[in-house]
Amino acid sequence: MSTAHPGPQIRLGHIVLYVRELHRSLGFYRDALGLAVTTRLFNDRAAMLSGGDTHHELMLIEVGDAPAPPQGRRLGLYHVAWKVGNDLAALRDAYHQLQAAGVTVHGMADHTISQSLYMYDPDGNEVEVYVDDPTVDWRNDTSWSQAPVKPLRLD
Repeated sequence: MSTAHPGPQIRLGHIVLYVRELHRSLGFYRDALGLAVTTRLFNDRAAMLSGGDTHHELMLIEVGDAPAPPQGRRLGLYHVAWKVGNDLAALRDAYHQLQAAGVTVHGMADHTISQSLYMYDPDGNEVEVYVDDPTVDWRNDTSWSQAPVKPLRLD
């Protein structure tokens, strides 16, 4: 059973990523994932993007040449996840959109509570796109958290 937060509702507002080249990252987040640019900032060295629910869920700031995020076991951000719909058909559509954009999907997983695709953005940040399984009652039944991750096939 989940415990409710006693204060005002809290939710993630946005994520800010430093990127090497703004136009290259926009090619991924805007063109491949489908986020919309809501504004450009800092003499066109930054952009805010939205999935449509708010003014921005993601901000990209161009910093030029800098080290990529370390891979493997480390502290810090693991990945960012974007919900792309409400059923496997929506995830399948996202998969085809990513393929058409030339994005390599390096992982697919059925987590019982959700089904996911995993890829890297141009700067090496891991990105997940997913759909929740509407048949799983995560508020009242946590048995899904003990289920093994299963392979996912979308073809």
